[in-house]
Amino acid sequence: MLSKLFRDFTFIWTTVDPIGNLALFAGLTAALSRQDRRRVARRAVTYAAFILIGAVVAGQVILDAMGIHLLSLKLAGGIILFLFALQMLFGNMESSGGDPEEGRDIAIFPLAVPSIAGPGTIMAVIVQTDNDVYTIPQQMATAGILLLVLLITYAFFLASDAILKVIGLQGASILVRVMGLLLAALSVELVMNALSIPPWAGIGKH
Repeated sequence: MLSKLFRDFTFIWTTVDPIGNLALFAGLTAALSRQDRRRVARRAVTYAAFILIGAVVAGQVILDAMGIHLLSLKLAGGIILFLFALQMLFGNMESSGGDPEEGRDIAIFPLAVPSIAGPGTIMAVIVQTDNDVYTIPQQMATAGILLLVLLITYAFFLASDAILKVIGLQGASILVRVMGLLLAALSVELVMNALSIPPWAGIGKH
Protein backbone atom coordinates (compact mmCIF):
# COMPACT_ATOMS: atom_id res chain seq x y z
CA MET A 1 0.00 0.00 0.00
CA LEU A 2 2.80 2.41 0.90
CA SER A 3 4.58 1.53 -2.33
CA LYS A 4 1.47 2.38 -4.35
CA LEU A 5 0.96 5.64 -2.47
CA PHE A 6 4.55 6.67 -3.16
CA ARG A 7 4.18 5.71 -6.83
CA ASP A 8 0.90 7.63 -7.07
CA PHE A 9 2.48 10.68 -5.45
CA THR A 10 5.42 10.57 -7.86
CA PHE A 11 3.19 10.19 -10.92
CA ILE A 12 0.78 12.93 -9.89
CA TRP A 13 3.51 15.29 -8.67
CA THR A 14 5.47 15.07 -11.91
CA THR A 15 2.41 15.50 -14.15
CA VAL A 16 0.85 18.34 -12.13
CA ASP A 17 4.35 19.87 -11.93
CA PRO A 18 3.90 22.37 -9.05
CA ILE A 19 7.38 23.84 -9.61
CA GLY A 20 6.83 24.58 -13.29
CA ASN A 21 3.36 25.95 -12.58
CA LEU A 22 4.83 28.13 -9.83
CA ALA A 23 6.98 29.97 -12.37
CA LEU A 24 4.04 30.23 -14.80
CA PHE A 25 1.73 31.55 -12.08
CA ALA A 26 4.28 34.13 -10.95
CA GLY A 27 4.69 35.40 -14.50
CA LEU A 28 0.98 35.57 -15.32
CA THR A 29 -0.03 37.32 -12.09
CA ALA A 30 2.94 39.67 -11.69
CA ALA A 31 0.80 42.74 -12.38
CA LEU A 32 -2.05 41.73 -10.03
CA SER A 33 -2.55 42.78 -6.43
CA ARG A 34 -1.86 40.29 -3.66
CA GLN A 35 -5.58 39.79 -3.08
CA ASP A 36 -6.23 39.16 -6.78
CA ARG A 37 -3.30 36.73 -6.95
CA ARG A 38 -4.75 34.74 -4.06
CA ARG A 39 -8.15 34.68 -5.76
CA VAL A 40 -6.65 33.45 -9.03
CA ALA A 41 -4.67 30.77 -7.20
CA ARG A 42 -7.73 29.52 -5.31
CA ARG A 43 -9.92 29.38 -8.41
CA ALA A 44 -7.28 27.71 -10.59
CA VAL A 45 -6.65 24.90 -8.11
CA THR A 46 -10.39 24.46 -7.44
CA TYR A 47 -11.20 24.14 -11.15
CA ALA A 48 -8.35 21.67 -11.63
CA ALA A 49 -9.53 19.63 -8.62
CA PHE A 50 -13.05 19.29 -10.07
CA ILE A 51 -11.66 18.17 -13.42
CA LEU A 52 -9.25 15.62 -11.97
CA ILE A 53 -11.64 14.20 -9.37
CA GLY A 54 -14.16 13.88 -12.19
CA ALA A 55 -11.56 11.87 -14.12
CA VAL A 56 -11.03 9.61 -11.11
CA VAL A 57 -14.76 9.00 -10.62
CA ALA A 58 -16.02 8.78 -14.19
CA GLY A 59 -12.97 8.51 -16.43
CA GLN A 60 -12.82 4.74 -16.63
CA VAL A 61 -16.61 4.43 -16.82
CA ILE A 62 -16.59 6.62 -19.92
CA LEU A 63 -13.71 4.66 -21.43
CA ASP A 64 -15.51 1.34 -20.75
CA ALA A 65 -18.64 2.70 -22.40
CA MET A 66 -16.53 3.54 -25.45
CA GLY A 67 -15.05 0.03 -25.48
CA ILE A 68 -11.50 1.14 -24.70
CA HIS A 69 -9.55 -1.52 -22.79
CA LEU A 70 -7.35 -0.52 -19.87
CA LEU A 71 -4.21 -2.06 -21.40
CA SER A 72 -4.73 0.18 -24.43
CA LEU A 73 -5.18 3.12 -22.07
CA LYS A 74 -2.01 2.24 -20.16
CA LEU A 75 -0.02 1.97 -23.39
CA ALA A 76 -1.40 5.25 -24.72
CA GLY A 77 -0.95 6.85 -21.31
CA GLY A 78 2.67 5.76 -21.13
CA ILE A 79 3.37 7.25 -24.57
CA ILE A 80 1.58 10.51 -23.72
CA LEU A 81 3.39 10.79 -20.40
CA PHE A 82 6.71 10.13 -22.14
CA LEU A 83 6.03 12.93 -24.63
CA PHE A 84 5.00 15.14 -21.71
CA ALA A 85 8.30 14.26 -20.00
CA LEU A 86 10.24 15.17 -23.15
CA GLN A 87 8.53 18.57 -23.14
CA MET A 88 9.59 19.02 -19.52
CA LEU A 89 13.16 18.00 -20.36
CA PHE A 90 13.70 19.95 -23.56
CA GLY A 91 10.83 22.42 -23.78
CA ASN A 92 9.93 25.54 -21.84
CA MET A 93 7.21 24.41 -19.46
CA GLU A 94 7.47 27.59 -17.43
CA SER A 95 5.96 29.61 -20.27
CA SER A 96 3.83 26.96 -21.97
CA GLY A 97 0.61 28.85 -21.41
CA GLY A 98 1.60 31.97 -23.32
CA ASP A 99 0.15 35.39 -22.70
CA PRO A 100 -3.58 35.28 -21.98
CA GLU A 101 -5.90 37.28 -24.19
CA GLU A 102 -7.53 40.37 -22.75
CA GLY A 103 -10.66 39.44 -20.81
CA ARG A 104 -9.71 35.78 -20.50
CA ASP A 105 -9.84 34.20 -17.05
CA ILE A 106 -6.26 33.03 -16.46
CA ALA A 107 -7.46 30.89 -13.55
CA ILE A 108 -9.19 28.66 -16.12
CA PHE A 109 -6.71 28.99 -18.98
CA PRO A 110 -3.81 28.44 -18.89
CA LEU A 111 -3.53 27.70 -15.14
CA ALA A 112 -6.29 25.14 -14.42
CA VAL A 113 -6.22 23.74 -17.97
CA PRO A 114 -3.81 22.68 -19.34
CA SER A 115 -1.12 23.60 -16.80
CA ILE A 116 -2.48 21.79 -13.71
CA ALA A 117 -5.14 19.46 -15.13
CA GLY A 118 -3.47 18.65 -18.42
CA PRO A 119 -3.81 15.51 -20.55
CA GLY A 120 -0.86 13.86 -18.80
CA THR A 121 -2.35 14.37 -15.34
CA ILE A 122 -5.81 13.19 -16.40
CA MET A 123 -4.30 10.08 -17.97
CA ALA A 124 -2.19 9.41 -14.86
CA VAL A 125 -5.08 9.58 -12.39
CA ILE A 126 -7.29 7.32 -14.54
CA VAL A 127 -4.55 4.69 -14.86
CA GLN A 128 -3.71 4.86 -11.14
CA THR A 129 -7.38 4.30 -10.16
CA ASP A 130 -8.15 1.30 -12.38
CA ASN A 131 -11.39 -0.27 -11.14
CA ASP A 132 -10.26 -3.75 -12.20
CA VAL A 133 -6.98 -3.59 -10.30
CA TYR A 134 -7.41 -1.34 -7.27
CA THR A 135 -9.96 -1.53 -4.48
CA ILE A 136 -12.23 1.35 -3.53
CA PRO A 137 -10.06 2.23 -0.47
CA GLN A 138 -6.96 2.25 -2.71
CA GLN A 139 -8.70 4.53 -5.20
CA MET A 140 -9.78 6.84 -2.39
CA ALA A 141 -6.19 6.93 -1.16
CA THR A 142 -5.04 7.91 -4.66
CA ALA A 143 -7.68 10.66 -4.73
CA GLY A 144 -6.33 11.83 -1.38
CA ILE A 145 -2.80 11.96 -2.83
CA LEU A 146 -4.16 13.99 -5.73
CA LEU A 147 -5.78 16.50 -3.39
CA LEU A 148 -2.56 16.70 -1.36
CA VAL A 149 -0.53 17.58 -4.46
CA LEU A 150 -3.12 20.20 -5.42
CA LEU A 151 -2.95 21.71 -1.92
CA ILE A 152 0.83 21.88 -2.21
CA THR A 153 0.43 23.56 -5.60
CA TYR A 154 -1.95 26.09 -4.04
CA ALA A 155 0.54 26.76 -1.23
CA PHE A 156 3.27 27.28 -3.82
CA PHE A 157 1.09 29.78 -5.67
CA LEU A 158 0.45 31.75 -2.47
CA ALA A 159 4.17 31.82 -1.67
CA SER A 160 5.32 32.28 -5.27
CA ASP A 161 7.28 35.47 -4.66
CA ALA A 162 9.19 34.09 -1.66
CA ILE A 163 9.92 30.72 -3.30
CA LEU A 164 11.20 32.22 -6.54
CA LYS A 165 13.45 34.57 -4.57
CA VAL A 166 15.09 31.49 -3.02
CA ILE A 167 15.39 29.14 -6.02
CA GLY A 168 15.17 31.66 -8.86
CA LEU A 169 13.77 31.00 -12.32
CA GLN A 170 16.86 28.99 -13.24
CA GLY A 171 16.45 26.81 -10.15
CA ALA A 172 12.81 26.21 -11.04
CA SER A 173 13.82 25.28 -14.59
CA ILE A 174 16.36 22.75 -13.29
CA LEU A 175 13.81 21.16 -10.97
CA VAL A 176 11.29 20.88 -13.82
CA ARG A 177 13.83 19.00 -15.92
CA VAL A 178 14.74 16.64 -13.07
CA MET A 179 11.03 15.84 -12.65
CA GLY A 180 10.82 15.33 -16.42
CA LEU A 181 13.58 12.73 -16.30
CA LEU A 182 11.82 10.89 -13.49
CA LEU A 183 8.51 11.00 -15.36
CA ALA A 184 10.18 9.63 -18.50
CA ALA A 185 11.41 6.62 -16.52
CA LEU A 186 7.97 6.05 -14.98
CA SER A 187 6.24 6.30 -18.35
CA VAL A 188 8.60 3.72 -19.89
CA GLU A 189 7.82 1.36 -17.02
CA LEU A 190 4.10 1.93 -17.62
CA VAL A 191 4.47 0.96 -21.29
CA MET A 192 6.51 -2.12 -20.37
CA ASN A 193 3.87 -3.19 -17.86
CA ALA A 194 1.15 -2.72 -20.47
CA LEU A 195 3.12 -4.96 -22.82
CA SER A 196 3.82 -7.42 -19.96
CA ILE A 197 7.56 -6.83 -20.23
CA PRO A 198 9.38 -6.76 -16.85
CA PRO A 199 11.22 -3.41 -16.58
CA TRP A 200 14.43 -5.18 -15.69
CA ALA A 201 14.27 -7.73 -18.52
CA GLY A 202 17.33 -7.76 -20.70
CA ILE A 203 19.34 -5.40 -18.51
CA GLY A 204 22.97 -6.42 -18.50
CA LYS A 205 22.34 -9.11 -21.12
CA HIS A 206 23.75 -9.23 -24.63
